[in-house]
Amino acid sequence: MKQKFKDFFRVPTNLRIIICVVLTAALFAVYAVICTGNLANPVIAGIILIVIYIFLAAGADFAVRMIELKKAGVQTNEITPILGNITLDLIINIYMPILICDENGRIIWANRAFTAKTDKRSALYGERIDDYTGMPISVITSDERTDGVELIAFGSFFRVKSYKIESHNKSYILTVWNDKTELSNAYRRLTDENTLIAYIMIDNIEELQRYSRDKTSEGEALVIDQLKKWTVSVGGVLKEYEREKFIMIFDAHHLNDFTENKFEILDKIRDIRVGEGTLPITVSIGISGSDGTLSDKEREAAACLDMALQRGGDQAVVKTGEGLDFYGGRTKTIQKRTKVRARVVANELASRMSVSSNVIIMGHKNTDFDAIGASVGMARLAMFCGVRVNIVVNKKDINYKRCAERIMSVPEYAENEISPIFIEGHDALDLVSPDTLLIIVDVNNRQQYELPELADIASNVVIIDHHRKTAEFEFEPIISYIEASVSSACELVSEILEQSLPERMLQKNEADILYAGILLDTNQFTRNTGVRTFSAALYLRGEGANPGDAQTLFKTEIDDFRREAKFESNVVIYRDVFAVCISDSDDNTSVDRIAAAKAANKLLGVNSISASFAICRIGDVIHISARSAGTVNVQLILEKLNGGGHFDSAATQLNSITVNSAVDMLKCAIDEYLDETTDEQ
Repeated sequence: MKQKFKDFFRVPTNLRIIICVVLTAALFAVYAVICTGNLANPVIAGIILIVIYIFLAAGADFAVRMIELKKAGVQTNEITPILGNITLDLIINIYMPILICDENGRIIWANRAFTAKTDKRSALYGERIDDYTGMPISVITSDERTDGVELIAFGSFFRVKSYKIESHNKSYILTVWNDKTELSNAYRRLTDENTLIAYIMIDNIEELQRYSRDKTSEGEALVIDQLKKWTVSVGGVLKEYEREKFIMIFDAHHLNDFTENKFEILDKIRDIRVGEGTLPITVSIGISGSDGTLSDKEREAAACLDMALQRGGDQAVVKTGEGLDFYGGRTKTIQKRTKVRARVVANELASRMSVSSNVIIMGHKNTDFDAIGASVGMARLAMFCGVRVNIVVNKKDINYKRCAERIMSVPEYAENEISPIFIEGHDALDLVSPDTLLIIVDVNNRQQYELPELADIASNVVIIDHHRKTAEFEFEPIISYIEASVSSACELVSEILEQSLPERMLQKNEADILYAGILLDTNQFTRNTGVRTFSAALYLRGEGANPGDAQTLFKTEIDDFRREAKFESNVVIYRDVFAVCISDSDDNTSVDRIAAAKAANKLLGVNSISASFAICRIGDVIHISARSAGTVNVQLILEKLNGGGHFDSAATQLNSITVNSAVDMLKCAIDEYLDETTDEQ
């Protein structure tokens, strides 16, 4: 009752005067009835007065609310039944904007908080909710999040939650707008000021000392100066924790600037020259841009730096919530002269083999001499350690058949039903145990494994490869020996064997196949060779390898010669320096894929051609082999088509598309590469 009196005195002046007059008249009328009608009981008179007052006060309260609704532009004949069971004081005066619309998104009513957000002080009735939300009402009602859908309106960030209500057989949507602007700004600030960690390493100071030993310190000082300026520009901290290795700490919001300018610090450092030499100084950067503790970020940044080095250096690798992003990698990797890491890996690998129950070795699909040679070398090391070993191959592959004819003369490899060295993939799955050591050679991309399922079930995995790493492993290898600067997997394996095996332990035919693997990937020592390449060849020569015998593995059948001619007769020149040869025959087989690689190599001999691509359709799969003369990074081009490789030799496969579509995709990838290269310059 007390509240009723308060409400009564909130009534506008004119209405309050009218009510007071009516109430006074009613009181006089009742008094007259009581006095003239001889009604002596005052209790009855009191009850009558109370009933009259309640009726008048309630009527006044209802009238006030109708006036307020009218002022808000509400059609009272429509809103009255909707709000019959809702506390009007709450939804009218609550600080959160509230909007009611029909199922088609037509606005029926809005409270004071909502109208205050708009420039309009008149009615919103009949307008569309889409005009304020930027999305249809169906999107808001279908969102199942407990705090509603996210949207930006009136310059603020809202969470809008919808509720379906029924009234008089009609359905309406009540939306509650919760302003989260302050919380969103606080979260954005927290995110922007999140601490990130970067590891930075100068790639090639040691190698550049060969050309200008006296100027190396000066070059290193210039690199450090550039890194310090870069760090100061973002208000970060740079500390050298080891010679030529640095750790950088900075705020997360600067990472967007780094990625937008594609880590221009790489270009600035690349412009530094040592003495009169032409080789640039380069750095590798690993950054963790994902959430987590400082310990997590430090570990991920170190892994990103390792990825950058395994991909050849001169690049930045950034770990985000979606995966890995790569920047840079434009220069050709300088081959390191030291064999220290090879010696460390050799000792660790021999130790792991010795405690394993058996060793399984696997290369890539569509095997070549490099994969087979590296597998044979690892098998010889396992035999030396006294461990049972098997090599997983596709025995129908032409390259395997050529090598098998040569290697089967070695007693350990001779075919026998009890314990064959070379086995098919389905047989390998039965040999895996908890103590099995799986060695993967000449490949680090799971999609290209000879038997991907084998890597999924093996507990102990070693990877030895010379291709650039394109993604994180789904497992943690116990040894990851990836050197993108070397010519071939056979070169890496030869170095390991040189550090592990006694002299003359390697058989001649094994050495021939290893030598053939180096010949294949260096195109007869004309591409991607270094001091270590010739050192590995010298070791193999000392173990009995005969270059002439190794060359016989490359003999071409007349059919293969004709297959290569198909590519050479269909060549397209794109943007003056890119050659694309194509074979779209329904008769193509896996042998044509080898012919494609040979055709790509031959095209590099054409004047003005910087890179070549051979496209071959085999069934529903398009195979692309790429080669570079040393100025174009074909690995970065084919990475855009989910492929990989290294600077001057790469490949990819495209499924369920036409050759014409593959050519168009390749041209787009080339255009993107050239645009990115131009931007960085």
